[in-house]
Amino acid sequence: MEKKSAIYLIVVLFVGVGIGYLLFGSSSHSNSDHAHDENTEVADQIWTCSMHPQIKQSEAGDCPICGMDLIPTTNMTADLDINQFRMTENAMALTNIQTSIVGDGSENSQEIRLSGKIEENEEETTVQVTHFTGRIEKLLVNAIGEKIAKGQRIALIYSPELVAAQQELLTAAKLKEQQPELYKAVRNKLKLRKLSENQINQIESSGNIMEMFPLHAQVSGIVSEKMVEEGNHIERGQVLYKLSNLNTVWANFDVYENQISLIKNGQEVNVITNAYPDTKIKAKISFIDPILNKVSRTVSARAVLTNKDAMFKPGMFIEGVIAVSNNNDEKDNIIVPKSAVLWTGKRSLVYVKKEAITPVFEMREVVLGNSNSDSYQILSGLQKGEEIVTNGTFTVDAAAQLQGKKSMMKLGINQSDSTKDIDFEKVSISVDFRKLFNQALLSYFSLKDALVASDANLSATFSEKMLSQLKNLNISELQDDELEYLQNLKKHLQGISDKEDLIHQRAHFKDLNENLNRLIHKIGNTTETIYIQKCPMANDNKGAIWLSKEKEVRNPYFGDAMLACGSVINTLEHL
Repeated sequence: MEKKSAIYLIVVLFVGVGIGYLLFGSSSHSNSDHAHDENTEVADQIWTCSMHPQIKQSEAGDCPICGMDLIPTTNMTADLDINQFRMTENAMALTNIQTSIVGDGSENSQEIRLSGKIEENEEETTVQVTHFTGRIEKLLVNAIGEKIAKGQRIALIYSPELVAAQQELLTAAKLKEQQPELYKAVRNKLKLRKLSENQINQIESSGNIMEMFPLHAQVSGIVSEKMVEEGNHIERGQVLYKLSNLNTVWANFDVYENQISLIKNGQEVNVITNAYPDTKIKAKISFIDPILNKVSRTVSARAVLTNKDAMFKPGMFIEGVIAVSNNNDEKDNIIVPKSAVLWTGKRSLVYVKKEAITPVFEMREVVLGNSNSDSYQILSGLQKGEEIVTNGTFTVDAAAQLQGKKSMMKLGINQSDSTKDIDFEKVSISVDFRKLFNQALLSYFSLKDALVASDANLSATFSEKMLSQLKNLNISELQDDELEYLQNLKKHLQGISDKEDLIHQRAHFKDLNENLNRLIHKIGNTTETIYIQKCPMANDNKGAIWLSKEKEVRNPYFGDAMLACGSVINTLEHL
């Protein structure tokens, strides 16, 4: 009996050990394998920068280029088409990616911006002349900009003609009882020389002849031009000063041929100056020049401005913003903000959000039409109702690169006919034009280097130099588009030279680069190889380009703060 019990206990023991092995041994092995897999996954994790996907590190940290926190790479392309990719909601929120439905908003209207200058109102401009011959002994008004009041003494003149006329008056005054007609004729002779009754009576009553005769202003105004100097001999009717009444001024705008049909008399225009960029003055177009300038290929459109508190100065650069409606046959045009378009010089790209709820994106090439300062017309590539990225487009492009999808830098292997490169139509220009333009480019590269060094004074100097060189170009060789690019270049160069703070200079530099890039694509690159570089964090994280002779990135928008932030997005080879 005892023997049977012992055998029974041994059997129970073995069964218990077996069950324990199955329960705990298997679980332990499974947990060990799971832990091993987790360690392997952590070890294989790659961290990268959303702005600079070329950065890849084995552990978390900061981007060595821009300083942003690195993010872990994940498999975001499962269950998607080959050209689509997914972003996380967290990544979109952190980088402020925004989307809009194509077709939402006022597509039947747009804004056009015109460059111009403040000029004197010629209808309120007069001249101060003399009505007798003589020599200027003393000028009492010597500077342009001085205010003159009507009746103010402005010069002392020695006039033998007036000396003789005064002598005749004194003689005729003694004979006025006997020869009243002679007396009257002599007085009238002095009145024709613009002497007043009081002056004539003073000469007659004093009996003294004035050799130094005072000249008084006939009208009030501000001296805009001085024609004479002390010691000059003057003739009857000669102009001494040009006087302007600046209570009103003209805002003269340059309108290109392709904009003429959009400008009408009576149209409202908002006038903005560099001096007061946050102030918009409303006015109306009152005159459109019927004659086209054959050199600049523009007509002049004018608005009259009330110049309260002398806000507007003649010669001041201005910008006019006019809201215009598209023609009825263009009502189906698609208009998108410029921030939605990545433009490489050959391709124009947008990112389409493919799903309403899930952040799945796909790159799409589009064909651009007309543009203004804020938007592009889309000729093909998009349909109304589609949702596109309108803010943070460059960040989305970086995500596409990171996941190996088609992007601005790489079209991918499945490029369709609808995504072929779009080339600019080149224009033919002379050797002299190219030579002068290349000299201006040298000044541009110096301007760029000055911004890299964060030297505002040097930036203003090279901007002014480049502006002077561009003014020497023979613009009759250019077509409408090139003229518009060149005009915008001059406007933004003037803005850089006028503003001696880096924030404003770099804002103008962004727009200057866009127009310079377009102009070079049209006329061709006749200097050494030019690299088009882009910083995704400039322009409030919308991205901004610049041109460089060196492939190495040296950022003009941030300087030493983020000197290496950016990448080469295109290369313009020497022709």
